[in-house]
Amino acid sequence: MFNELISTSKAVSVNNSFGTREGQTLPKVRKIMFNDNRWNEDIDFNWKIIKRQWLKYWDITHPILLEKSPPNIIRTKSLLKVFNPSFFIVFYRNPYAHCESLMRRENYTASDAAEFAIQCLKYQMENILYLPNHIQVSYEHLVDTPEETIQRIQKFIPELNDLNHLQSFSAHNYMSKSMGIENLNTDKINKLAEKDIKAINQVFSKNLAVLNFFEYDLVKSKYSA
Repeated sequence: MFNELISTSKAVSVNNSFGTREGQTLPKVRKIMFNDNRWNEDIDFNWKIIKRQWLKYWDITHPILLEKSPPNIIRTKSLLKVFNPSFFIVFYRNPYAHCESLMRRENYTASDAAEFAIQCLKYQMENILYLPNHIQVSYEHLVDTPEETIQRIQKFIPELNDLNHLQSFSAHNYMSKSMGIENLNTDKINKLAEKDIKAINQVFSKNLAVLNFFEYDLVKSKYSA
């Protein structure tokens, strides 16, 4: 949804407008980026080849060339070297909602989903602390206050002065339908079973500093007083 929102600007060219809209799944790039090592932070890619392929899909007459591949959050230093100038929108979401997505789409266990969700927040925290030319945007701020969030994005990248948040977006969601900007967190978290919340909290309770950094709280047991 966020990628589609940014793509509503006439200033933007996206390198992949299909499916999950990720540059990592494009032909000739897929074998390099979309493999078992994509979340291994000790392995980097041949970015010269990747850039050359992405340039075949971007319309370089547009001032903003958009790329969205989730594992890139661990390779921002490499992106800075290869793409100049680079601007980053550090996007994140309530980790319980993230866990629900991982469990439903990827068949993760609750514990594995929690470990992955926390690790993603750790990567994003490091990006927020050390990346130049970045703005942080939470899913919650975007869906609850879209106009305010868009104003912040436009201040960061003035070329995005024509973003349209009032249209429907076809990005995959658990409802499998096009819809406007809407907060689905509560519905997703409510889908988590009691045993899953307990397993997730075992991981999250060991990472309270990370949750606090992003202003997220532990979800209490459904049966707690």
